[in-house]
Amino acid sequence: MVAVSPCKSAADELLGLDVYNAVWPHERIGVVEDRWYKACAVEYVDLIARVNGEVAGSAVGLLQAQRPQLVFAFVTVHPQRRGLGAGTGLYGAISDWARERGLDTIEAVVADNDPTSLAFAERRGFAEDRREKGVALDLRLTDPPRVEPPEGFEIITWADRPELARGIYDVAVEAYPDVPGWENEQLEPFEDWLAHDMQGPGDRADATFVAVAGDEVVGYAKFSLTPVQATTAYHDLTGVKRAWRGRGIARALKARQIAWAKTNGYEELRTRNDERNAPIRRLNDEFGYRPTIGRIYMQGPPAVSGGP
Repeated sequence: MVAVSPCKSAADELLGLDVYNAVWPHERIGVVEDRWYKACAVEYVDLIARVNGEVAGSAVGLLQAQRPQLVFAFVTVHPQRRGLGAGTGLYGAISDWARERGLDTIEAVVADNDPTSLAFAERRGFAEDRREKGVALDLRLTDPPRVEPPEGFEIITWADRPELARGIYDVAVEAYPDVPGWENEQLEPFEDWLAHDMQGPGDRADATFVAVAGDEVVGYAKFSLTPVQATTAYHDLTGVKRAWRGRGIARALKARQIAWAKTNGYEELRTRNDERNAPIRRLNDEFGYRPTIGRIYMQGPPAVSGGP
């Protein structure tokens, strides 16, 4: 018997998070990050699936300000509990939630080394929308690169000059639409962006690097950090204003990140990039990043009401 219900307690949340971390061990997060991610959504539903009373899967469906036209969903079923109906039950519940909000598109994420989940989505009418390649850099085998910003530029941390927040936002306004896969995302107003993108539990001003030319912010790069993965740092956005591209600013920002991470005891850096994003993928390759697990973003319809 499969039973799907909303998470009703902190204990339920933790059980659902345990399933997610079992399915995505390379991207595992803690309770604080999980709650923050959901709190940043316009609206969300948090579900847990039990098979014969035992937890088998979990799902989160979100409405996001950046992409209000669809429901973004993570549906995870424990590898040892697949094939028992938990995934179908969770998909049905997310579908009902989407229909209640007048939405007819669900976007789901599949790891690119998980053919079982990919086949599950394809059987239900989902098709690939875009793909992100995962890469990692082993800092234990990497010498800190020289940080050589172009003449006239300086790389500092946001902690050095917190008043640069508005300038960093101006970079994001230009950079986001130019990132393959993010073209249709609606960047939030400054205050919301600052709260959601720059001041979350994984964000640190001293791990956010800013390229300045005089008093103008021309680029930035930041990490996303979690104590659950204390020796791994994740690259977030690296962005440069259009007028300043092609001058080596992104390279200098990346070099500063690598040097900072190694100095601060991190052993690995990870990131994902859309497979069409040739400039950043080429830069990562030049710094020695190697392929690892990526993501496939699938879009499809809600399940037929009352059906699988």
